Amino acid sequence: MIKKRALIVDDEPDIRELLSMTLEQMGLEAITAAKLSKAKKLLETEHFDLCLTDMNMPDGNGLELVDYIQSALPQLPVAMITAYGNMDIAVEALKKGAFDFVSKPLELMRLRSMVESALKLEPPTKQQPSATSSTTELIGQSPAMDVLKQQIRKVARSQAPIFISGESGSGKELVARAIHNLGPRANGPFVPVNCGAIPAELMESEFFGHKKGSFTGAHQDKQGLFLAANGGTLLLDEVADLPLAMQVKLLRAIQEKSVRAIGSEEEISVDVRILSATHKNLAKEVQNNQFRQDLFYRINVIELQVPSLRERIEDILLLAGKFLNQFAKEADIPPLQLSEQALESLKNHDFPGNIRELENTLERAFTLCQGTTITPEDLQLPVPTQQPMETGLKTDTTEDIQGSIDDHLASIEKELLTNALEKNRWNKTAAAKTLGISFRQMRYKLQKFGLD
Repeated sequence: MIKKRALIVDDEPDIRELLSMTLEQMGLEAITAAKLSKAKKLLETEHFDLCLTDMNMPDGNGLELVDYIQSALPQLPVAMITAYGNMDIAVEALKKGAFDFVSKPLELMRLRSMVESALKLEPPTKQQPSATSSTTELIGQSPAMDVLKQQIRKVARSQAPIFISGESGSGKELVARAIHNLGPRANGPFVPVNCGAIPAELMESEFFGHKKGSFTGAHQDKQGLFLAANGGTLLLDEVADLPLAMQVKLLRAIQEKSVRAIGSEEEISVDVRILSATHKNLAKEVQNNQFRQDLFYRINVIELQVPSLRERIEDILLLAGKFLNQFAKEADIPPLQLSEQALESLKNHDFPGNIRELENTLERAFTLCQGTTITPEDLQLPVPTQQPMETGLKTDTTEDIQGSIDDHLASIEKELLTNALEKNRWNKTAAAKTLGISFRQMRYKLQKFGLD
């Protein structure tokens, strides 16, 4: 079996020796260079599977080497060795395309974990088929989606924290899952957490865990989200909703790569890639002192902008086909079709709720449609009104109101269904006749509300 080869670039003999011994114990062949010029010559003439480089060298610096590798050997993972606490250099290296970084004094366990992750990466040429299949949930062939998919494939190879921005309902969690599935952590856990859904008093316990008896109600040990995501990816969805007190603790956990459960004196190392997402303008939240600037810079090393549905109108037909097939499969009936007029109505609608709103609109139309073709009347889209001028990202007020109305109508609809079924002794055909709907609509509604 051919050994994997690593290039170690550092001007300190002790560090070169320590790194060489560690990598050789892991079964790698280690080649060393004390200068940037020698490292470049070796990269030009020999094959390597990994490169570890220090920042400061007699004839240049590690960032120059990262730039060189990204230009000449983009398939080669390169990691930066930085002085303790020098996070600015580490972040700069990640932005330039470095796979990861490790700080001095070297933690060998952390180093081994980083090397193992780097060696799991496949060259881009081999990765392309899996990249295509792993982004199948990201429906769309528009230019905006093509750009996003290319960005996802690129950032998936690094360990840099990614900030995913975009309007509510645009598919930010799907983007995060694609990044996870295409990276070396694909076999590890993917743990999404909605930061706005956790009560403030429970946040520390949810993120870091707690020991039995550490507070009232702590009847047993709890692991916490960081440990649950160990070896994988933690998605901090709606990260802008984190209270300031929790932001401080989260920043420390990300910096130190370790967590301490409530009631414990022991720090536990964690190997977690952090992805963050929000529909809010996070830079504006920083300006308004609602979000810590140091945490913002830490999680926003690389930003991905998810396009709104208005920016990818040409994808509406593909998305509609996916949703209608999904509804038909759940209801066990043939898929419905969209009329040309219905498709035009969808393309002309503003969709403040983006893909989530499109799905809800089509689900309603699917239920209301009497035939096999959905018409504009079935869509029940609101009449367009003059929109006020906007700056920045949309607020979610309209979506919240729409969501509240949808929930209220759903509860009324469920009650009407239940009453009709009880009145007709749970005879579905008779209940459908009582309500004036088709049997197909009745069957779909029963499945939708869990009454079947």
